[in-house]
Parts: sequence; structure tokens; C-alpha cells
Amino acid sequence: MAGQDLRGTLPEGLGEAIRGTAEEIAALLRGVADTGVPVPGSEWSLGAAAAHLAQANELMADIAAGQERSHGDGTPQSLAAANERALAEFGERGADPLAGMIVEQAAAFLKAVDERAGEGAVEGALFTPLGPMSPAELGSYLLTHMLGHGYDLARALGRPHMIDRVRVELALPFLIRAMPRVVDAANSAGLNARYTIRLWGGARFGVTFTDGEVAVSPQPPDRPDCTILTEPVTFLLMALGRCEPWGAIARGRVVAWGRKPWLAPRFPTLFTAP
Repeated sequence: MAGQDLRGTLPEGLGEAIRGTAEEIAALLRGVADTGVPVPGSEWSLGAAAAHLAQANELMADIAAGQERSHGDGTPQSLAAANERALAEFGERGADPLAGMIVEQAAAFLKAVDERAGEGAVEGALFTPLGPMSPAELGSYLLTHMLGHGYDLARALGRPHMIDRVRVELALPFLIRAMPRVVDAANSAGLNARYTIRLWGGARFGVTFTDGEVAVSPQPPDRPDCTILTEPVTFLLMALGRCEPWGAIARGRVVAWGRKPWLAPRFPTLFTAP
């Protein structure tokens, strides 16, 4: 993914993916009369999930603009609690207003990143709910978050989702950055293992556990114990807790090999989706 957009701040295609994903989510929502329908696999209704997306896009736009915003302490549990508090304080559940907010706040994020680049502050850290990130990593975070909840909204409405291989690869910088912060300590305790994670189409990265402590690298380890090759959409859905690993393996969407291929089904259980 060579090249840049937004004055060299974001990887090529990321700004377009953020705009396009927000617009596709808005298109799902517009005209929906009953936002009380349940979201499969969630305690939220359609309206609550859309409201959360609108709030999260605003949060990330504010962070990109340099504003200090607190939202939990970075653990999945604290993020969930902060989300519930924010929803309780925000009454809008109408589909059309929320659709407009999701698009507007995605655009506000891109505008803030562009203005930041214009001021010469391209590489400085931004303080997010999951720790400091560059603008590019925060953009990847925003995209990943919209893809996960956009998938939920599409399922609730019986419509096609908007996740594809290109967008999954654009989500990787955030996932690589966030994985050490969302390790499940109980499931990873004492684990010593070197993983290479590969996506169909070429993207890859490495995850190494040493006595349960994790290190994630854009480069795979020299001698992995287990190499996991995954269809990209399936990979993102597993990473976000929307897909069970055994079902993906049974459908041929995940293949593993190496000295310890049995480590593959365990891999998704080593993390708690934020």
C-alpha cells in the first residue's frame, strides 16, 4: 500500500475507506423506521449501535483535532462501561439523524487530520482510549471500529456488509498496535509460542508470546511455531469477536501449518475484542 493521501498523513486509500464506510453505514440506516430491532449477538438495539457509532466517530474526530477526551482506561471492560455511560447520556436513536452524524464526524476526523498535517504535526502522538497513536493508526482505528459495528448493523437489517480485503488490510496497523493491550491474561498465561499471521493476498505480521507476554511486529518471526493463513474478512471478524475460529476452520477460511499447528484455534482466544 505505497503512497499517501491527506498531505502524506494517511496511508493510501485510508481516507477514501473511512469516507466510503461511513457513507455505506449511513445508507443502511437511512429510512429505517424501527431502530429498536435487536443487533444479533449484542445487547444493543439498532438505534443504540448507530448512536454508539456516531459518538465514537465524534470522539475520534475530537482526538484528531488535539482535544483531550477520556473514555475508559484502555481495557476492554472499561471501554464497555464508558460506552454504556455515553449512550445513557445521549438520547438520539433516530436512523436518519444518526446516519448524518456518522458521515459528518468521519468527515470531521479527516478534516482534523488534514489540518494537523498542514500545521506540520504529522507524526506526533494522539492520546486515544487505547494509548498513544499516530494519526495514521488512529485513522485505522476509526475504520476498524466502523467496520465492526457496520457489520452488526448490516446483519440486523439483513443487508450486505461493507468489509472487504482492502479495508481489512487498512485496519491492520490499528490491530497490530492494539493487540498487546487486549491480551487475555488468563488464556495466555505461561504461553510460549511464535505465530506468523498471513492474510490471503499477501499481508502478514508476527505475534510472539513469551511466558504469556506478547510482542506484535509487522514482520513475522524467523522460525514460527504456527503459521495461520486466513481469508481477510474472516480474520477481521474473528479479531473483533464476530466469528468463531472452529467454524472458520471447518469452512476452509483458516489454514494452519508449522511445528505446532494445533496452536491455531487457540490464537483468537488469546485476546479480548475491544
